[in-house]
Amino acid sequence: MQMASAVQPGRRRGSNKSEPTEEAITIIQPSDLRQVTVLSNAEWRRIQDRPSRLKNEEEHMREAAEQREALHRQSKEVVKLWSNTITGQMQKKLEAKKIREQIEEEKRKLMDIEEGKYKEQKRKEIIERAKTQLYYQTDRVKGLHRALLLTEVLKERDAQVELKQRQKSATKDVDKEYMEMVKRREEEALRQEQEKAKQKKLERQAAEEDLKSQMKENKKAREQQKMEDKKDKEEIQRLLEQYQLEQIMESERQANERRNLMLAQMEQRHNRDLLRAINAQKQEAEEEQRKLFLSTKQKMIKKEKELFREAQTRRERIMDKLTVKQKEEVVSEEQRIAKAVAERDAKQAQEQQEKEEKKAEMLKSIAAHRESMRQDKEQREKTAKQNKQERLQIIKEEDRIFSEKQQLEAKKTRENEIKLQDFNITLMAEKSARQQRLKEEEREFLVKNAGFMAEEENKFQQYSQSVINAAAMAQKNLFPLCKAAREGIGGGQGPVFGGVRPSYLVQDRTGAQMPKYVSSTTEDIKKRNEVVDIQEAKRRLGFTW
Repeated sequence: MQMASAVQPGRRRGSNKSEPTEEAITIIQPSDLRQVTVLSNAEWRRIQDRPSRLKNEEEHMREAAEQREALHRQSKEVVKLWSNTITGQMQKKLEAKKIREQIEEEKRKLMDIEEGKYKEQKRKEIIERAKTQLYYQTDRVKGLHRALLLTEVLKERDAQVELKQRQKSATKDVDKEYMEMVKRREEEALRQEQEKAKQKKLERQAAEEDLKSQMKENKKAREQQKMEDKKDKEEIQRLLEQYQLEQIMESERQANERRNLMLAQMEQRHNRDLLRAINAQKQEAEEEQRKLFLSTKQKMIKKEKELFREAQTRRERIMDKLTVKQKEEVVSEEQRIAKAVAERDAKQAQEQQEKEEKKAEMLKSIAAHRESMRQDKEQREKTAKQNKQERLQIIKEEDRIFSEKQQLEAKKTRENEIKLQDFNITLMAEKSARQQRLKEEEREFLVKNAGFMAEEENKFQQYSQSVINAAAMAQKNLFPLCKAAREGIGGGQGPVFGGVRPSYLVQDRTGAQMPKYVSSTTEDIKKRNEVVDIQEAKRRLGFTW
Protein backbone atom coordinates (compact mmCIF):
# COMPACT_ATOMS: atom_id res chain seq x y z
CA MET A 1 0.00 0.00 0.00
CA GLN A 2 1.35 3.44 -0.97
CA MET A 3 1.58 6.26 1.67
CA ALA A 4 1.30 10.05 1.08
CA SER A 5 4.39 12.13 1.94
CA ALA A 6 4.16 14.01 5.25
CA VAL A 7 4.23 17.88 5.10
CA GLN A 8 6.19 19.42 7.95
CA PRO A 9 5.42 23.17 8.65
CA GLY A 10 8.34 25.59 8.98
CA ARG A 11 10.62 23.73 6.55
CA ARG A 12 11.69 24.94 3.13
CA ARG A 13 12.11 22.65 0.23
CA GLY A 14 15.76 21.86 -0.39
CA SER A 15 17.02 23.24 2.96
CA ASN A 16 19.93 21.44 4.61
CA LYS A 17 19.01 22.37 8.14
CA SER A 18 20.03 19.79 10.74
CA GLU A 19 17.35 17.69 12.28
CA PRO A 20 16.11 18.52 15.79
CA THR A 21 17.32 16.59 18.75
CA GLU A 22 14.04 14.78 19.04
CA GLU A 23 12.79 13.12 15.89
CA ALA A 24 9.23 13.70 14.73
CA ILE A 25 6.95 10.82 15.38
CA THR A 26 4.90 9.95 12.31
CA ILE A 27 1.77 7.90 12.79
CA ILE A 28 0.74 6.09 9.65
CA GLN A 29 -2.92 5.39 9.42
CA PRO A 30 -4.65 3.24 6.91
CA SER A 31 -5.13 4.62 3.44
CA ASP A 32 -8.66 5.78 4.14
CA LEU A 33 -7.58 8.14 7.05
CA ARG A 34 -5.71 11.56 7.01
CA GLN A 35 -1.92 11.67 7.67
CA VAL A 36 -0.94 13.77 10.79
CA THR A 37 2.53 15.13 11.68
CA VAL A 38 3.35 15.63 15.36
CA LEU A 39 6.15 18.16 16.18
CA SER A 40 8.37 18.17 19.24
CA ASN A 41 8.15 20.86 21.94
CA ALA A 42 11.49 22.49 21.07
CA GLU A 43 10.65 22.63 17.38
CA TRP A 44 7.26 24.19 18.10
CA ARG A 45 8.86 26.81 20.43
CA ARG A 46 11.50 27.65 17.82
CA ILE A 47 8.81 28.20 15.17
CA GLN A 48 6.81 30.46 17.48
CA ASP A 49 9.86 32.50 18.61
CA ARG A 50 11.19 33.18 15.10
CA PRO A 51 9.01 36.31 14.18
CA SER A 52 9.49 37.94 17.62
CA ARG A 53 13.22 37.31 17.40
CA LEU A 54 13.40 39.12 14.04
CA LYS A 55 11.47 42.06 15.48
CA ASN A 56 13.75 42.19 18.54
CA GLU A 57 16.82 42.22 16.30
CA GLU A 58 15.44 45.11 14.21
CA GLU A 59 14.56 47.09 17.37
CA HIS A 60 18.06 46.49 18.78
CA MET A 61 19.68 47.67 15.50
CA ARG A 62 17.50 50.84 15.43
CA GLU A 63 18.35 51.68 19.04
CA ALA A 64 22.04 51.23 18.32
CA ALA A 65 21.80 53.56 15.27
CA GLU A 66 19.97 56.22 17.32
CA GLN A 67 22.57 55.96 20.07
CA ARG A 68 25.41 56.39 17.54
CA GLU A 69 23.63 59.44 16.01
CA ALA A 70 23.15 61.01 19.46
CA LEU A 71 26.83 60.46 20.29
CA HIS A 72 27.80 62.03 16.93
CA ARG A 73 25.68 65.12 17.60
CA GLN A 74 27.08 65.41 21.12
CA SER A 75 30.63 65.24 19.78
CA LYS A 76 29.82 67.95 17.24
CA GLU A 77 28.42 70.22 19.96
CA VAL A 78 31.51 69.67 22.11
CA VAL A 79 33.92 70.31 19.23
CA LYS A 80 32.04 73.44 18.16
CA LEU A 81 32.88 75.17 21.46
CA TRP A 82 36.62 74.48 21.20
CA SER A 83 38.71 77.55 20.42
CA ASN A 84 41.89 75.84 19.24
CA THR A 85 40.24 74.30 16.15
CA ILE A 86 40.18 75.75 12.64
CA THR A 87 36.39 76.13 12.80
CA GLY A 88 36.59 77.92 16.17
CA GLN A 89 39.26 80.32 14.90
CA MET A 90 37.21 81.07 11.78
CA GLN A 91 34.15 81.66 13.95
CA LYS A 92 36.10 84.08 16.16
CA LYS A 93 37.41 85.96 13.13
CA LEU A 94 33.91 86.23 11.68
CA GLU A 95 32.51 87.52 14.97
CA ALA A 96 35.34 90.08 15.29
CA LYS A 97 34.78 91.20 11.69
CA LYS A 98 31.05 91.52 12.36
CA ILE A 99 31.72 93.64 15.48
CA ARG A 100 34.12 95.89 13.52
CA GLU A 101 31.58 96.32 10.74
CA GLN A 102 28.89 97.20 13.29
CA ILE A 103 31.16 99.83 14.90
CA GLU A 104 32.05 101.28 11.48
CA GLU A 105 28.36 101.29 10.51
CA GLU A 106 27.48 103.19 13.70
CA LYS A 107 30.23 105.72 12.97
CA ARG A 108 28.99 106.14 9.39
CA LYS A 109 25.45 106.62 10.68
CA LEU A 110 26.59 109.30 13.11
CA MET A 111 28.55 111.01 10.33
CA ASP A 112 25.53 110.83 8.02
CA ILE A 113 23.30 112.29 10.74
CA GLU A 114 25.73 115.16 11.37
CA GLU A 115 26.16 115.77 7.66
CA GLY A 116 22.37 115.72 7.21
CA LYS A 117 21.95 118.24 10.04
CA TYR A 118 24.65 120.49 8.53
CA LYS A 119 23.06 120.27 5.06
CA GLU A 120 19.61 120.91 6.54
CA GLN A 121 20.96 124.00 8.35
CA LYS A 122 22.59 125.27 5.13
CA ARG A 123 19.41 124.54 3.20
CA LYS A 124 17.33 126.47 5.75
CA GLU A 125 19.73 129.41 5.57
CA ILE A 126 19.60 129.42 1.76
CA ILE A 127 15.81 129.17 1.82
CA GLU A 128 15.54 132.02 4.32
CA ARG A 129 17.90 134.15 2.25
CA ALA A 130 15.91 133.34 -0.91
CA LYS A 131 12.64 134.14 0.88
CA THR A 132 14.09 137.44 2.06
CA GLN A 133 15.27 138.30 -1.46
CA LEU A 134 11.89 137.31 -2.91
CA TYR A 135 10.14 139.34 -0.23
CA TYR A 136 12.29 142.35 -1.13
CA GLN A 137 11.20 141.87 -4.77
CA THR A 138 7.47 142.25 -3.95
CA ASP A 139 5.68 145.40 -5.11
CA ARG A 140 4.81 146.74 -1.67
CA VAL A 141 8.35 146.29 -0.35
CA LYS A 142 9.70 147.86 -3.53
CA GLY A 143 7.27 150.73 -3.02
CA LEU A 144 8.44 151.08 0.57
CA HIS A 145 12.06 151.05 -0.57
CA ARG A 146 11.23 153.64 -3.20
CA ALA A 147 9.59 155.74 -0.50
CA LEU A 148 12.67 155.25 1.71
CA LEU A 149 14.88 156.30 -1.18
CA LEU A 150 12.59 159.28 -1.73
CA THR A 151 12.94 160.23 1.91
CA GLU A 152 16.70 160.02 1.57
CA VAL A 153 16.53 162.12 -1.59
CA LEU A 154 14.30 164.62 0.15
CA LYS A 155 16.68 164.71 3.09
CA GLU A 156 19.61 165.13 0.72
CA ARG A 157 17.72 167.84 -1.13
CA ASP A 158 16.88 169.59 2.11
CA ALA A 159 20.52 169.28 3.14
CA GLN A 160 21.58 170.66 -0.22
CA VAL A 161 19.08 173.51 0.04
CA GLU A 162 20.29 174.23 3.55
CA LEU A 163 23.89 174.06 2.40
CA LYS A 164 23.05 176.33 -0.47
CA GLN A 165 21.37 178.80 1.82
CA ARG A 166 24.30 178.71 4.20
CA GLN A 167 26.69 179.15 1.33
CA LYS A 168 24.70 182.10 0.09
CA SER A 169 24.45 183.60 3.53
CA ALA A 170 28.09 182.89 4.45
CA THR A 171 29.73 184.19 1.36
CA LYS A 172 28.72 185.21 -2.07
CA ASP A 173 32.23 185.31 -3.44
CA VAL A 174 32.86 181.58 -3.75
CA ASP A 175 35.52 180.37 -6.06
CA LYS A 176 34.25 179.56 -9.54
CA GLU A 177 35.92 176.16 -9.52
CA TYR A 178 34.16 175.30 -6.30
CA MET A 179 30.84 176.31 -7.83
CA GLU A 180 31.51 174.20 -10.88
CA MET A 181 32.39 171.26 -8.66
CA VAL A 182 29.13 171.72 -6.77
CA LYS A 183 27.29 172.03 -10.05
CA ARG A 184 28.90 168.86 -11.35
CA ARG A 185 27.99 167.08 -8.13
CA GLU A 186 24.43 168.30 -8.46
CA GLU A 187 24.29 167.22 -12.08
CA GLU A 188 25.72 163.84 -11.15
CA ALA A 189 23.17 163.49 -8.35
CA LEU A 190 20.39 164.55 -10.74
CA ARG A 191 21.59 162.07 -13.34
CA GLN A 192 21.72 159.28 -10.78
CA GLU A 193 18.26 160.23 -9.58
CA GLN A 194 16.99 160.16 -13.18
CA GLU A 195 18.59 156.76 -13.74
CA LYS A 196 17.08 155.46 -10.54
CA ALA A 197 13.70 156.85 -11.56
CA LYS A 198 14.08 155.23 -14.98
CA GLN A 199 15.07 151.92 -13.37
CA LYS A 200 12.09 152.13 -11.05
CA LYS A 201 9.84 152.87 -13.99
CA LEU A 202 11.17 149.83 -15.84
CA GLU A 203 10.68 147.69 -12.74
CA ARG A 204 7.14 149.02 -12.35
CA GLN A 205 6.41 148.26 -16.01
CA ALA A 206 7.78 144.73 -15.57
CA ALA A 207 5.59 144.26 -12.51
CA GLU A 208 2.58 145.53 -14.47
CA GLU A 209 3.37 143.15 -17.33
CA ASP A 210 3.71 140.28 -14.84
CA LEU A 211 0.38 141.23 -13.26
CA LYS A 212 -1.26 141.42 -16.71
CA SER A 213 0.11 138.01 -17.64
CA GLN A 214 -1.21 136.57 -14.37
CA MET A 215 -4.61 138.13 -15.08
CA LYS A 216 -4.56 136.65 -18.59
CA GLU A 217 -3.64 133.23 -17.23
CA ASN A 218 -6.46 133.41 -14.66
CA LYS A 219 -8.88 134.48 -17.37
CA LYS A 220 -7.67 131.66 -19.61
CA ALA A 221 -8.10 129.15 -16.75
CA ARG A 222 -11.65 130.40 -16.14
CA GLU A 223 -12.45 130.16 -19.86
CA GLN A 224 -10.99 126.65 -19.97
CA GLN A 225 -13.12 125.68 -16.95
CA LYS A 226 -16.18 127.13 -18.72
CA MET A 227 -15.29 125.15 -21.86
CA GLU A 228 -14.93 121.96 -19.81
CA ASP A 229 -18.32 122.59 -18.15
CA LYS A 230 -19.81 123.26 -21.57
CA LYS A 231 -18.27 120.05 -22.92
CA ASP A 232 -19.69 118.11 -19.95
CA LYS A 233 -23.14 119.59 -20.61
CA GLU A 234 -22.87 118.77 -24.32
CA GLU A 235 -21.72 115.22 -23.51
CA ILE A 236 -24.67 114.70 -21.12
CA GLN A 237 -27.04 116.20 -23.71
CA ARG A 238 -25.58 113.93 -26.40
CA LEU A 239 -25.96 110.86 -24.18
CA LEU A 240 -29.55 111.88 -23.39
CA GLU A 241 -30.33 112.39 -27.09
CA GLN A 242 -28.67 109.09 -27.93
CA TYR A 243 -30.73 107.36 -25.25
CA GLN A 244 -33.94 108.97 -26.57
CA LEU A 245 -32.98 108.01 -30.15
CA GLU A 246 -32.33 104.43 -29.03
CA GLN A 247 -35.71 104.41 -27.27
CA ILE A 248 -37.42 105.70 -30.46
CA MET A 249 -35.57 103.13 -32.60
CA GLU A 250 -36.49 100.38 -30.14
CA SER A 251 -40.18 101.40 -30.22
CA GLU A 252 -40.06 101.56 -34.04
CA ARG A 253 -38.42 98.15 -34.15
CA GLN A 254 -41.07 96.69 -31.84
CA ALA A 255 -43.80 98.32 -33.97
CA ASN A 256 -42.20 96.87 -37.12
CA GLU A 257 -42.00 93.45 -35.49
CA ARG A 258 -45.67 93.66 -34.47
CA ARG A 259 -46.54 94.83 -37.99
CA ASN A 260 -44.53 92.00 -39.54
CA LEU A 261 -46.16 89.52 -37.16
CA MET A 262 -49.60 90.83 -38.14
CA LEU A 263 -48.68 90.65 -41.83
CA ALA A 264 -47.38 87.10 -41.35
CA GLN A 265 -50.61 86.10 -39.60
CA MET A 266 -52.69 87.75 -42.36
CA GLU A 267 -50.57 86.01 -44.99
CA GLN A 268 -51.03 82.72 -43.14
CA ARG A 269 -54.80 83.22 -43.04
CA HIS A 270 -54.73 84.21 -46.70
CA ASN A 271 -52.74 81.07 -47.55
CA ARG A 272 -55.18 78.96 -45.52
CA ASP A 273 -58.15 80.55 -47.33
CA LEU A 274 -56.36 80.09 -50.64
CA LEU A 275 -55.69 76.42 -49.81
CA ARG A 276 -59.33 75.95 -48.89
CA ALA A 277 -60.39 77.62 -52.15
CA ILE A 278 -58.00 75.36 -54.10
CA ASN A 279 -59.39 72.29 -52.33
CA ALA A 280 -62.93 73.52 -53.03
CA GLN A 281 -62.03 74.08 -56.68
CA LYS A 282 -60.51 70.60 -56.85
CA GLN A 283 -63.67 69.11 -55.31
CA GLU A 284 -65.82 71.09 -57.74
CA ALA A 285 -63.64 69.93 -60.66
CA GLU A 286 -63.94 66.32 -59.44
CA GLU A 287 -67.72 66.75 -59.08
CA GLU A 288 -67.96 68.25 -62.56
CA GLN A 289 -65.83 65.41 -63.93
CA ARG A 290 -68.09 62.89 -62.19
CA LYS A 291 -71.21 64.60 -63.54
CA LEU A 292 -69.66 64.71 -67.02
CA PHE A 293 -68.79 61.03 -66.73
CA LEU A 294 -72.38 60.21 -65.64
CA SER A 295 -73.87 62.34 -68.41
CA THR A 296 -71.53 60.69 -70.93
CA LYS A 297 -72.49 57.29 -69.58
CA GLN A 298 -76.22 58.12 -69.82
CA LYS A 299 -75.70 59.38 -73.36
CA MET A 300 -73.91 56.17 -74.28
CA ILE A 301 -76.68 54.07 -72.70
CA LYS A 302 -79.32 56.12 -74.52
CA LYS A 303 -77.39 55.78 -77.79
CA GLU A 304 -77.09 52.05 -77.27
CA LYS A 305 -80.82 51.85 -76.68
CA GLU A 306 -81.48 53.85 -79.84
CA LEU A 307 -79.12 51.63 -81.83
CA PHE A 308 -80.82 48.58 -80.39
CA ARG A 309 -84.26 49.94 -81.31
CA GLU A 310 -83.03 50.82 -84.81
CA ALA A 311 -81.57 47.35 -85.19
CA GLN A 312 -84.82 45.80 -83.93
CA THR A 313 -86.82 47.95 -86.31
CA ARG A 314 -84.52 47.12 -89.16
CA ARG A 315 -84.71 43.46 -88.24
CA GLU A 316 -88.51 43.57 -88.14
CA ARG A 317 -88.57 45.35 -91.47
CA ILE A 318 -86.24 42.81 -92.95
CA MET A 319 -88.40 40.04 -91.51
CA ASP A 320 -91.41 41.56 -93.11
CA LYS A 321 -89.59 41.80 -96.37
CA LEU A 322 -88.39 38.25 -96.03
CA THR A 323 -91.89 37.08 -95.29
CA VAL A 324 -93.10 38.79 -98.43
CA LYS A 325 -90.27 37.31 -100.41
CA GLN A 326 -90.95 33.87 -98.98
CA LYS A 327 -94.34 34.06 -100.38
CA GLU A 328 -92.98 35.09 -103.72
CA GLU A 329 -89.78 33.04 -103.99
CA VAL A 330 -89.21 29.34 -104.10
CA VAL A 331 -88.05 27.01 -101.36
CA SER A 332 -84.34 27.45 -102.26
CA GLU A 333 -84.70 31.11 -101.79
CA GLU A 334 -86.18 30.49 -98.37
CA GLN A 335 -83.14 28.46 -97.39
CA ARG A 336 -80.83 31.20 -98.59
CA ILE A 337 -82.75 33.81 -96.63
CA ALA A 338 -82.74 31.67 -93.54
CA LYS A 339 -79.01 31.26 -93.86
CA ALA A 340 -78.57 35.01 -94.28
CA VAL A 341 -80.83 35.60 -91.32
CA ALA A 342 -78.83 33.13 -89.22
CA GLU A 343 -75.56 34.79 -90.23
CA ARG A 344 -77.03 38.17 -89.44
CA ASP A 345 -78.27 36.98 -86.07
CA ALA A 346 -74.90 35.50 -85.27
CA LYS A 347 -73.25 38.72 -86.29
CA GLN A 348 -75.68 40.78 -84.21
CA ALA A 349 -75.20 38.41 -81.26
CA GLN A 350 -71.42 38.79 -81.62
CA GLU A 351 -71.76 42.58 -81.84
CA GLN A 352 -74.08 42.55 -78.79
CA GLN A 353 -71.56 40.43 -76.89
CA GLU A 354 -68.73 42.76 -77.88
CA LYS A 355 -70.83 45.74 -76.78
CA GLU A 356 -71.58 44.09 -73.44
CA GLU A 357 -67.91 43.27 -72.98
CA LYS A 358 -66.95 46.87 -73.81
CA LYS A 359 -69.66 48.08 -71.44
CA ALA A 360 -68.35 45.80 -68.65
CA GLU A 361 -64.80 46.96 -69.30
CA MET A 362 -66.00 50.58 -69.28
CA LEU A 363 -67.85 50.07 -66.00
CA LYS A 364 -64.81 48.35 -64.56
CA SER A 365 -62.55 51.20 -65.69
CA ILE A 366 -65.06 53.71 -64.27
CA ALA A 367 -65.05 51.87 -60.93
CA ALA A 368 -61.23 51.68 -60.95
CA HIS A 369 -61.04 55.37 -61.86
CA ARG A 370 -63.48 56.22 -59.09
CA GLU A 371 -61.50 54.12 -56.60
CA SER A 372 -58.24 55.74 -57.69
CA MET A 373 -59.86 59.17 -57.41
CA ARG A 374 -61.11 58.30 -53.93
CA GLN A 375 -57.68 57.04 -52.88
CA ASP A 376 -56.02 60.16 -54.35
CA LYS A 377 -58.50 62.33 -52.49
CA GLU A 378 -57.84 60.47 -49.24
CA GLN A 379 -54.11 60.72 -49.83
CA ARG A 380 -54.40 64.43 -50.58
CA GLU A 381 -56.53 64.97 -47.50
CA LYS A 382 -54.06 62.99 -45.41
CA THR A 383 -51.13 64.91 -46.91
CA ALA A 384 -52.94 68.22 -46.41
CA LYS A 385 -53.76 67.29 -42.81
CA GLN A 386 -50.15 66.27 -42.19
CA ASN A 387 -48.88 69.46 -43.83
CA LYS A 388 -51.33 71.45 -41.77
CA GLN A 389 -50.08 69.73 -38.59
CA GLU A 390 -46.46 70.37 -39.62
CA ARG A 391 -47.21 74.02 -40.42
CA LEU A 392 -49.02 74.37 -37.13
CA GLN A 393 -46.02 72.85 -35.32
CA ILE A 394 -43.65 75.15 -37.24
CA ILE A 395 -45.82 78.16 -36.38
CA LYS A 396 -45.89 77.13 -32.72
CA GLU A 397 -42.09 76.72 -32.73
CA GLU A 398 -41.67 80.09 -34.46
CA ASP A 399 -44.03 81.68 -31.93
CA ARG A 400 -42.03 80.15 -29.10
CA ILE A 401 -38.72 81.33 -30.60
CA PHE A 402 -40.19 84.78 -31.23
CA SER A 403 -41.50 84.94 -27.66
CA GLU A 404 -38.07 83.92 -26.30
CA LYS A 405 -36.40 86.52 -28.52
CA GLN A 406 -38.87 89.14 -27.30
CA GLN A 407 -38.17 88.19 -23.70
CA LEU A 408 -34.39 88.26 -24.28
CA GLU A 409 -34.62 91.61 -26.04
CA ALA A 410 -36.84 93.00 -23.27
CA LYS A 411 -34.39 91.72 -20.67
CA LYS A 412 -31.47 93.19 -22.62
CA THR A 413 -33.34 96.48 -22.98
CA ARG A 414 -34.02 96.58 -19.24
CA GLU A 415 -30.37 95.79 -18.50
CA ASN A 416 -29.25 98.51 -20.93
CA GLU A 417 -31.65 100.98 -19.34
CA ILE A 418 -30.38 100.06 -15.87
CA LYS A 419 -26.77 100.38 -17.07
CA LEU A 420 -27.50 103.73 -18.71
CA GLN A 421 -29.29 104.94 -15.60
CA ASP A 422 -26.38 103.80 -13.41
CA PHE A 423 -23.94 105.46 -15.81
CA ASN A 424 -25.91 108.72 -15.73
CA ILE A 425 -26.16 108.56 -11.94
CA THR A 426 -22.43 107.88 -11.70
CA LEU A 427 -21.68 110.68 -14.14
CA MET A 428 -23.90 113.12 -12.23
CA ALA A 429 -22.38 112.00 -8.92
CA GLU A 430 -18.87 112.45 -10.33
CA LYS A 431 -19.77 115.87 -11.69
CA SER A 432 -21.38 116.89 -8.41
CA ALA A 433 -18.37 115.57 -6.48
CA ARG A 434 -16.02 117.39 -8.87
CA GLN A 435 -17.97 120.64 -8.48
CA GLN A 436 -18.09 120.19 -4.72
CA ARG A 437 -14.37 119.45 -4.71
CA LEU A 438 -13.69 122.53 -6.84
CA LYS A 439 -15.82 124.66 -4.52
CA GLU A 440 -14.05 123.21 -1.51
CA GLU A 441 -10.66 123.80 -3.12
CA GLU A 442 -11.67 127.36 -4.04
CA ARG A 443 -12.91 127.98 -0.50
CA GLU A 444 -9.70 126.52 0.95
CA PHE A 445 -7.70 128.62 -1.51
CA LEU A 446 -9.58 131.75 -0.46
CA VAL A 447 -9.04 130.92 3.22
CA LYS A 448 -5.34 130.20 2.64
CA ASN A 449 -5.02 133.30 0.48
CA ALA A 450 -6.69 135.41 3.18
CA GLY A 451 -4.31 133.91 5.75
CA PHE A 452 -1.32 134.54 3.52
CA MET A 453 -2.48 138.09 2.87
CA ALA A 454 -2.99 138.72 6.59
CA GLU A 455 0.43 137.24 7.36
CA GLU A 456 2.03 139.24 4.58
CA GLU A 457 0.24 142.38 5.78
CA ASN A 458 1.51 141.77 9.34
CA LYS A 459 5.03 141.14 8.14
CA PHE A 460 4.95 144.21 5.92
CA GLN A 461 3.58 146.39 8.68
CA GLN A 462 6.30 145.20 11.06
CA TYR A 463 8.99 145.78 8.46
CA SER A 464 7.58 149.16 7.41
CA GLN A 465 7.26 150.21 11.06
CA SER A 466 10.88 149.33 11.67
CA VAL A 467 11.87 151.31 8.54
CA ILE A 468 9.71 154.26 9.64
CA ASN A 469 11.22 154.15 13.13
CA ALA A 470 14.70 154.10 11.65
CA ALA A 471 13.80 157.02 9.35
CA ALA A 472 12.28 158.92 12.27
CA MET A 473 15.45 158.44 14.27
CA ALA A 474 17.41 159.75 11.24
CA GLN A 475 15.04 162.77 11.12
CA LYS A 476 13.86 162.06 7.55
CA ASN A 477 10.59 163.04 5.89
CA LEU A 478 8.12 160.31 6.92
CA PHE A 479 5.26 161.22 4.58
CA PRO A 480 6.34 158.96 1.63
CA LEU A 481 6.98 156.08 4.02
CA CYS A 482 3.61 156.45 5.75
CA LYS A 483 1.89 156.64 2.40
CA ALA A 484 3.72 153.51 1.16
CA ALA A 485 2.97 151.68 4.43
CA ARG A 486 -0.80 152.08 4.14
CA GLU A 487 -3.04 149.08 4.76
CA GLY A 488 -4.00 146.99 1.72
CA ILE A 489 -2.11 145.28 -1.10
CA GLY A 490 -1.80 147.35 -4.28
CA GLY A 491 -0.78 150.87 -5.14
CA GLY A 492 -4.24 152.26 -5.84
CA GLN A 493 -6.05 155.22 -4.35
CA GLY A 494 -9.36 153.41 -3.76
CA PRO A 495 -10.75 151.92 -0.57
CA VAL A 496 -9.58 148.54 0.74
CA PHE A 497 -11.72 145.54 -0.37
CA GLY A 498 -10.69 142.11 0.95
CA GLY A 499 -7.20 143.27 1.85
CA VAL A 500 -6.61 144.79 -1.63
CA ARG A 501 -6.46 148.48 -2.46
CA PRO A 502 -7.57 148.73 -6.14
CA SER A 503 -6.75 151.39 -8.69
CA TYR A 504 -9.47 153.40 -10.48
CA LEU A 505 -8.33 154.95 -13.76
CA VAL A 506 -10.04 157.62 -15.83
CA GLN A 507 -11.46 156.64 -19.23
CA ASP A 508 -9.22 158.72 -21.46
CA ARG A 509 -5.83 158.50 -23.07
CA THR A 510 -4.01 159.71 -19.98
CA GLY A 511 -4.97 156.70 -17.84
CA ALA A 512 -4.50 158.76 -14.68
CA GLN A 513 -5.56 157.25 -11.39
CA MET A 514 -8.63 158.76 -9.77
CA PRO A 515 -8.19 160.07 -6.23
CA LYS A 516 -10.13 158.84 -3.25
CA TYR A 517 -12.84 161.17 -2.10
CA VAL A 518 -14.76 160.11 1.00
CA SER A 519 -17.09 162.58 2.67
CA SER A 520 -20.42 162.70 4.50
CA THR A 521 -22.21 163.56 1.25
CA THR A 522 -20.75 160.50 -0.45
CA GLU A 523 -21.80 158.26 2.44
CA ASP A 524 -25.32 159.75 2.37
CA ILE A 525 -25.69 159.13 -1.39
CA LYS A 526 -24.38 155.60 -0.90
CA LYS A 527 -26.93 154.92 1.84
CA ARG A 528 -29.71 156.25 -0.38
CA ASN A 529 -28.76 154.09 -3.38
CA GLU A 530 -27.82 150.92 -1.49
CA VAL A 531 -31.04 149.80 0.16
CA VAL A 532 -30.68 147.57 3.20
CA ASP A 533 -34.26 147.60 4.53
CA ILE A 534 -36.82 147.08 1.72
CA GLN A 535 -39.73 148.33 3.89
CA GLU A 536 -37.89 151.56 4.56
CA ALA A 537 -37.25 151.95 0.83
CA LYS A 538 -40.98 151.39 0.10
CA ARG A 539 -41.99 153.96 2.68
CA ARG A 540 -39.44 156.40 1.30
CA LEU A 541 -40.78 155.96 -2.23
CA GLY A 542 -44.38 156.38 -1.12
CA PHE A 543 -45.70 152.81 -1.26
CA THR A 544 -48.20 151.86 1.42
CA TRP A 545 -48.24 148.07 1.09
